[in-house]
Amino acid sequence: MESALTARDRVGVQDFVLLENYNSEAAFIENLRRRFRENLVYTYIGSVLVSVNPYKELEIYSKQQMERYRGVSFYEISPHIYALSDNTYRAMRTERKDQCILISGESGAGKTEASKKILLYYAVTCPANDHMAALGDRLLQSNPVLEAFGNAKTLRNDNSSRFGKYMDVQFDFRGAPVGGHILNYLLEKSRVVHQNHGERNFHIFYQLLEGGDDDLLHRLDLDRNPQNYKYLVKGNCPRVSSISDKNNWKTVMKALSVIGFSDEEKLLNIIASVLHLGNTHFGEGEEGETHITTETQIRNLEKVRTMISPLNFEQAMSARDALAKAMYGRTFTWLVEKINQSLALKDELYHSSKGSSVIGLLDIYGFEVLQHNSFEQFCINYCNEKLQQLFIELTLRSEQEEYETEGIAWETVKYFDNKIICDLIEEKHKGIISILDEECLRPGETCDISFLEKLEGTLGGHPHFVTHKLANGKTRRVMSREEFRLLHYAGEVNYNVNGFMDKNNDLLNRNLKEVMCQSDNQILNHCFRREEVIDQKRPEMAATQFKNSLMKLMEILMSKEPSYVRCIKPNDAKQPGRFDEVLVRHQVKYLGLMENLRVRRAGFAYRRRFEAFLQRYKPLCPDTWPNWHGKLADGVSTLVNHLGYKAEEYKLGRSKIFIRFPKTLFTTEDALEAKKPDIGNISFNVFVLIRFIKGFIYRHEEYCPENAYFLDHVRYSFLMKLSKNLPKNVLDRNWPTPPPSLVEASEHLQRLHLQNMVMKYCRRIQPEWKKQPSEIFKDQKDSYPQGVGKREQINLKIVQTLGNDKVQYGVSVVKYDRRGFKPRPRQLLLTNTYAVLVDRTKIKQRIDYNALRGISVSSLSDGMFVLHMPNEDNKQKGDAVLHCNHVIEVVTKLAMMASKIDHVNINPGRFAVARGKEGIIDFVRGSELKVTAPRINST
Repeated sequence: MESALTARDRVGVQDFVLLENYNSEAAFIENLRRRFRENLVYTYIGSVLVSVNPYKELEIYSKQQMERYRGVSFYEISPHIYALSDNTYRAMRTERKDQCILISGESGAGKTEASKKILLYYAVTCPANDHMAALGDRLLQSNPVLEAFGNAKTLRNDNSSRFGKYMDVQFDFRGAPVGGHILNYLLEKSRVVHQNHGERNFHIFYQLLEGGDDDLLHRLDLDRNPQNYKYLVKGNCPRVSSISDKNNWKTVMKALSVIGFSDEEKLLNIIASVLHLGNTHFGEGEEGETHITTETQIRNLEKVRTMISPLNFEQAMSARDALAKAMYGRTFTWLVEKINQSLALKDELYHSSKGSSVIGLLDIYGFEVLQHNSFEQFCINYCNEKLQQLFIELTLRSEQEEYETEGIAWETVKYFDNKIICDLIEEKHKGIISILDEECLRPGETCDISFLEKLEGTLGGHPHFVTHKLANGKTRRVMSREEFRLLHYAGEVNYNVNGFMDKNNDLLNRNLKEVMCQSDNQILNHCFRREEVIDQKRPEMAATQFKNSLMKLMEILMSKEPSYVRCIKPNDAKQPGRFDEVLVRHQVKYLGLMENLRVRRAGFAYRRRFEAFLQRYKPLCPDTWPNWHGKLADGVSTLVNHLGYKAEEYKLGRSKIFIRFPKTLFTTEDALEAKKPDIGNISFNVFVLIRFIKGFIYRHEEYCPENAYFLDHVRYSFLMKLSKNLPKNVLDRNWPTPPPSLVEASEHLQRLHLQNMVMKYCRRIQPEWKKQPSEIFKDQKDSYPQGVGKREQINLKIVQTLGNDKVQYGVSVVKYDRRGFKPRPRQLLLTNTYAVLVDRTKIKQRIDYNALRGISVSSLSDGMFVLHMPNEDNKQKGDAVLHCNHVIEVVTKLAMMASKIDHVNINPGRFAVARGKEGIIDFVRGSELKVTAPRINST
């Protein structure tokens, strides 16, 4: 990391703790901007990774990049998601303590992509056998399934996760992944029945309609147009240019197969039923009873009609939507359970999993402030308050533990403790959640406004709670009478109470539950248990359920060593290269990054182990250069005293040096940069000499690290000498004596050079050679100018098969079968005593020159020629009918080498098809070469 400090004016610093003005939000954002401009999307705040979404593909995620970060110290090279992944994995392996990575940020900031990259890093770099490779596939394939059912297009993000996800990946004692488990939080079920303008329902609905085949849609009573379904039209956004629902459907179906789903249609039947349920319309009778007016669709929902009848119109609409939300929400939970079953640690692996460890991945919604904030945003922001509380607590604890380990006095850090806000929300009897539950359970007339009034009566005067009634004149002008405001750690948020009561109740009519229990669909039957209908106890309210699950999550995270990824979106338009300062400042504030930096910088900005610090900066002190032979602590002390460090600038711990101010480190790094030209030359020469001497000592050993440099030098020297002393002609047999390690290579080079000189010699006498073909074909063959070709490459396996019979000439030909006259690409090779027809690496036919009766060609510009073989030769099945683009050259070469110049026949003729049969080739002039089956005569 330190090596990049010399370019800090251009690309910023890689770690925010090295910012001079660490209290300045403007300096923080400017550092982000500089790095973003240079495509440096990752920056550290100590051990926290800040990631800015580039909205484009960067060449930094290859397998080679994974290897670059594998096993490397966290701060050794530039910040990266792989560095954090590897550091977490190594901490789990070496310390034998469970780890977790907490990923947070706004929708569209890249949280899901970050978790995918972490999982991919472990899948590629961790040791694995076939079972573990299959588990890795299932871990990766769980993502597209969960995204299809849990993600949706929102105004801020085309693939927004509408649920929180915590995934445990279990590793065995060798560090190989052997199991996994997923917990899901607060699926946004309200999206099933309502979407804001410009937003969509969950992806799976559109994927099914766009990608499902016609037979499937017919069986589900669906058509392809999403505009025909009430639950899909409210956002008025059926298609998105950046999303291919058809391709994603294929990906999801493949992923379901990998995970081990056996009957996807039962699952899709529920998705279709939700759409049909949304299209269910109601009418109201004279006495206020409700009846269903859409008979065709309701048949998909069994006995629902009978349950709806006693309700009034509004109750029926509400019951319909509640059922749709319950069906989808419970199916999603079932889906997560099925994925967990496929990821579960198998019994046969139990013996190898003892002593196993876990890395948890938390991919959860960031702090959310929308134009209209409701119950969902209240829960999401409550979650972020708890995570911030945990974050500060664990960061402070980690800092304090490091100071204590190193024997350095801990200095009290001032920070904003958001416990007061957490208590405001979750405290028993007095918190907002308790008041909401109480109002939902209270008999009599209750509504959202009565809930707001109860809040005002109980929490009035709290410094972090305001309503229109309690606010001053200035605040009242920007607050609705139906809102309350919370002053979160990240800023103010107004929540509209409309819908709070209904969403918290999350009740489903008991009769409808009973109907679902009787469903023929096994998934629904599993999701709606009969015990639930029989049990008279009222289920917990939605906010309390969320609070309890959040408490359990905090316990899980507190039991692990945390690492953090903070994701930032640079603009709302998803454009690469665009940095919206206002938007970024908003996220820096809501992610609590400045607070984190202040905590991290409260003591010392920089700390390194003695050996790393001494190894890097020892050239700056004569007493430590080139090597220090005493204790490491003494070496570091000698070095910093020589550099003039003041007592208030640093402290020496038991194994680390702590530097308080970034400027001290910058000055040291600049001094090293200035010194590099001098130390580079000296150290390089000494290094080369040591390697050379060591290599000479080991020169007779096999090639190894000890002699590699020496042997490479010897080989290079020989090749350079050889290049200047090559023989000039074929009669010159002088050749330099090679070193022992190059004897075989030298012989091969000598042969190649001789062949090259012979080729050059032959080219010089080429005109004389051409007299012979001109005498054979003079005034008899139209294609003479095109009939000469170039030397071809011959397969090495064929050369080895021929052994001592050297190939003198080779050319590509087409051989025509004697039966059916089918063309077969071949290579014709000529040796001194025979010719062979070759199919790639296999010899198909051998033609001895002394057995060759003659060669026939036509007088036209075709490339046909026939090699006549004796009929009595049992080894030969008949004459060979061939075509070649260089027919003149090949016939000349063959005639000369076989001594058959007088046996070249230039006219149409007969050829032997097989023993006792003859074929006749008719040559006809035309615009293009065309070969048809010959006429066959029996003799």
